[in-house]
Formats: sequence, C-alpha cells, structure tokens
Amino acid sequence: MTPRHHVGIIRFPGTNCDLDTWEAISLVPGLDPVWVSHKEKDAGDLAAIILPGGFSYGDYFRTGAIAARSPVMDLVGDFAQKGHPVLGICNGFQILAEAGILPGTLLPNSERTFLCQEESLVIENCRTPFTALFNPGTPLTLPIAHQEGRFFIDPDRLQEIEKKGQVLLRYLKNPNGSLREIAGLTNVTGNVVGLMPHPERRASSLFGRPDGLLFFQSLALYLERQSLRTLSEAH
Repeated sequence: MTPRHHVGIIRFPGTNCDLDTWEAISLVPGLDPVWVSHKEKDAGDLAAIILPGGFSYGDYFRTGAIAARSPVMDLVGDFAQKGHPVLGICNGFQILAEAGILPGTLLPNSERTFLCQEESLVIENCRTPFTALFNPGTPLTLPIAHQEGRFFIDPDRLQEIEKKGQVLLRYLKNPNGSLREIAGLTNVTGNVVGLMPHPERRASSLFGRPDGLLFFQSLALYLERQSLRTLSEAH
C-alpha cells in the first residue's frame, strides 16, 4: 500500500487558488492534502508545504508583505530551514520572497496590467523535490495570472543565483519584464521553490496537456524516496 504523505496547503485571507491546489494534489497517489491556517504554529506531521496563489490580505500595502508576517511564516521558515519541501505558487512565491526565504522580489508587470494567459516555458533545474521528473530543457505550457510577477534582484545577486543554478524555470517569451526571463526560482539548497505560473491549473487533462501534474508527481517521488531512505537507515 502506498504511504500517504501529508501536504499542507496554507490559507491566508484572500487566498483563492487553494481548492485548485487541493484537487491537483489529490490526483497524485501518495499525497494527502490538508489545510493549514495562516495562524498555525505547529507543522505536525506535514511532509511538504504549499503556499497557493491568490490575493493574500487583498494585496494591500505591498503584494505578499502582510502574509509574509503572518504567524504561520515562522513555521514555514523553520520547516524550510530543516530541508523540507516548500512550494510557493504565484502569490505564494511573492510571500516567500517578501519573507526572505527566496531571493529577489516580484514587482508590477512592465506594462502595469494584470496578465491572465498561457505561457511557454522551459525547465532548467531538475534537482528539486518539485522537478525531479523533468529533464533540463523540457518545454511546457502553463497559465499565468498576476499583476506583480516581474522578478527583480540586484545585479550581483542575479549573477550569484545564475551561477548557483537557482533559476528553475524561464519564459520563452517574457510577458512581464522579469530579469533573464525568470519564471521560477529555488533557494540554494533546492528544497524551496517559487513559481509564477500555475501548475495546479494544468494538472488534469480536462484542461489541455497536464504539464503541471509533473510538479506534484515529482514531489510524491521525492517523498517516497525520502521514506525509503529513512527506513533503510533505521535498519
């Protein structure tokens, strides 16, 4: 019997992609989605955490800034520091950047408009819990839906993340002015991932080619391998 790994989906006031994320995770054998409150302080038996998209706290003040100071982010920071998988999608990416868990920031799109469209992308980093089933250079198509998705970082740190292979995903045709066409990023250790595109919206073949499902299937594979490694070490 396939073991069930609990994947926490954090719900902030204004989160609106939580149900999509729940459904995507539910499609993958071995993954069991559970809700996590923005006030939660205990990770319990969570194997991974996902910060879904939406408009946390109405995007007031600055996108992701209020959510980044919610009580649950102490939990997320500690969880990430221990090497566990964390994924931020769209607003979740913005929150992780605001919290300093991922480098850089997400600024308003270059045309100052909300973008809701399909984008062609290419995978660069396949060494994370969320990209293990991809090959470098794999093309895929995912939707974006954001007004503040323009990745920015100072030139020295940009060179650093490029050198360390932290760029996870790039746009083939830059829709928002992101530096170096960056659409997704990882931390130095590779366990924390931020994506501006929405893989959860392309996890089912009902909506076209299910390119997004591989991100969640990769997580299941990673967690299963971790479980087997733990069992082997115990014996």
